[in-house]
Amino acid sequence: MNNISIIIPTLNEEAFIEKLLNHLLQNASTKNIKDILIVDGGSTDNTITLVKQFINFNSFNQTNVKILTAAKGRAKQMNTGVKHAKGSILYFLHADSFPPKNFDKLILSEVEKGNEAGCFKMKFNSQHWWLKFTGWLTQFSWKSARGGDQSLFVTNTLFNTIGGFNERFIVYEDNDFIAKLYQKKQFVVIQKWLTTSPRRYNKNGVWRLQYHFLNIHLKKWLGANAETLNNYYLKHVAVKK
Repeated sequence: MNNISIIIPTLNEEAFIEKLLNHLLQNASTKNIKDILIVDGGSTDNTITLVKQFINFNSFNQTNVKILTAAKGRAKQMNTGVKHAKGSILYFLHADSFPPKNFDKLILSEVEKGNEAGCFKMKFNSQHWWLKFTGWLTQFSWKSARGGDQSLFVTNTLFNTIGGFNERFIVYEDNDFIAKLYQKKQFVVIQKWLTTSPRRYNKNGVWRLQYHFLNIHLKKWLGANAETLNNYYLKHVAVKK
């Protein structure tokens, strides 16, 4: 019987993590969730304290929530989570992304159909017309419409076949991994809405951030390596937390 390990990389996520954990328990059946792994990359705020409080409050232990630590970087943090995951399906989720009701059943249903990887379509918690438009595009199966904010499920077996996330990336690690899934013709977009925060757009400005993201995609398409993309991201995009 398949079950799900939810892996959440965190770095100073006190604004979202408690709300997300409650959301997960309220919108899934705990019998389908093997564990929830919070993989922290060195938070200096109250992220870990809030997770510990959540664990203590939910002492009935219907869902096994664990705190792990790893070197900073989503790729490294998510790979660390996989090493401790007990589920047959891995579900990678950003701390500010909230999956739809019954997300667990929707994922399990796709895997039972033979779809070993995929995501949900995504909308931003914003009324900005461009963000509404880019969110609308995520319902389509185009590789160019993918991103980590949409979350990602993949069977443990397929994840290990691909070799995990490339830890050389501090940005674009999701897109790099998803591209490998597309090469194996293993990706489905579940037609239910996940809602994510527009905080990076709020911080950097919608048009400025969109410009830099397009540049990153273009550089990768032209053959740029991980170091080049990382340096560009750190210079133009990275949000100080």
